[in-house]
Order: sequence, then C-alpha cells, then structure tokens
Amino acid sequence: MGSFSIWHWLIVLAVVVLIFGTKKLKNVGSDLGAAVKGFKDGVKDGVKDGTTSADAAAAAAPQQVTTHKANDANTVDVEAKTKS
Repeated sequence: MGSFSIWHWLIVLAVVVLIFGTKKLKNVGSDLGAAVKGFKDGVKDGVKDGTTSADAAAAAAPQQVTTHKANDANTVDVEAKTKS
C-alpha cells in the first residue's frame, strides 16, 4: 500500500501527457537537462579553479558604489538609504 504499482504510474504519465502535450514535455526535459549540465560544469569549474563556496560568496558580495555623477541628460540622480 505504500508504493504505487506500474499501472498507477502509467495512468499518471498518460494524464500528464494529455494535459501538457508531448512538445511541451520535451522542451521541459531539454531545459532541465541543460540546467543540470550547466550546474555540473559550474561545479567542475569551481573545483578546477581551486575556489571554494566561501570564495564564491565573497566574490558575489555587493560592492561599494561610488558617487560618480554622469553628465548624461538621461541619468537620474538618486540617493540610496539604508533601512534602520
């Protein structure tokens, strides 16, 4: 009673195919495969470069914004404030 039989899974698969269609399911599958491949490549690059997750977090930390005023007419000058 804890697990489904093969017939249950076939019925679920048939309902999913009827709802989404085979073309959309193919696109979702290829997108998921590309995402997994990109993740694996990213992990390999991180290990190959010798960087750790702490190094990656430090590199992704926000940087200080300098007060450089542009002379462009399309630039809007605003001042950012921190929450108190």
